Amino acid sequence: MVVDSVRPGGGVPNMGAGGVRKPYERLRVIWLGRTRVPGIEAGVKLRLKGMVTQVDGLPAMFNPRYEILSRQEHL
Repeated sequence: MVVDSVRPGGGVPNMGAGGVRKPYERLRVIWLGRTRVPGIEAGVKLRLKGMVTQVDGLPAMFNPRYEILSRQEHL
């Protein structure tokens, strides 16, 4: 998955990231109780491990284990 956006939860300590699993598929990733997850930012490629559910009609994963595979370097 490549992270395409990162946003803190509205008013509660949650942090979410949206990304692509396959072309034209999106996965919402939500870390409960976190306002920031170290290393997670737009352009980061991740490997996630967790259970997928649906939130507002979109596939979502709560508090997954993750591995950072690569980062997009900003020049």
